[in-house]
Amino acid sequence: MLKTAFLALALFLPAGSGYCAESRVVPILKAIDENYKMKKDMRAEVTLTQQRAEQGTKIIDMAYYRRDSDDAFLIVMRAPENEKGNGYLRVGDNFWMYRKNTRTFQHVNRDESIGGSDAHSDDFETRKLDELYGPVIDPSGTEKFAEDMLGKVPVYKFEVKAKVNDVDYPRQIFWTRRDNNLLLKQESYSLSGTLMQTAYFIKFTEIEGRYVAVKQLFIDEFEKGNKTIVDIGSIVPGKLDDKIFTKAYLENLSK
Repeated sequence: MLKTAFLALALFLPAGSGYCAESRVVPILKAIDENYKMKKDMRAEVTLTQQRAEQGTKIIDMAYYRRDSDDAFLIVMRAPENEKGNGYLRVGDNFWMYRKNTRTFQHVNRDESIGGSDAHSDDFETRKLDELYGPVIDPSGTEKFAEDMLGKVPVYKFEVKAKVNDVDYPRQIFWTRRDNNLLLKQESYSLSGTLMQTAYFIKFTEIEGRYVAVKQLFIDEFEKGNKTIVDIGSIVPGKLDDKIFTKAYLENLSK
């Protein structure tokens, strides 16, 4: 659900069909990827505020560390109280969940829920949009691409469809600023064409020449009344010690 959020945050012509040379969509996807790529290790604090129609509000707070060289990450939970001290570690193809009360690590799948939230392990990966998606082509052979307005902001609106199978949503519609290609709105659809989620990227901050969406809103269009607000703060880019991305370090943080 929250893949675009975490830096960071899928009727298509197949690769090699020749659309790329004249595409207006592909360069924008590449620009989004380039902007979200921090090119450095980083640490940050992430807060998810989940509102559920039948369950009320739940606040999930976590510390997040990411290593650029191999896309490894470590998460330690700070809230709610029943999750405090639990954590998650991914290095290479291995993804572990740590439980403080039993002091044990469990090898889990990349679609494991993080702290009972809507976020999953694969949401913290930095897979490239232009490798996952390509432009939707209408019956006339033209990309579904238009100049539009989002409120008072001039944007490009375009549709993409997945090139690969392991994406959350096989079809998406993006609204990006015309001046700098920042992604402002995203609609995500199922294979049958049902709108599943609408995302708004509300507030950005610039860090070392990259824009990070530090406030984001995800609206569940399938289960009405459910939404998640993502706040990313205290972002610090810079080399992190390799010992951070170890079970021993996660266990020590959880004490």
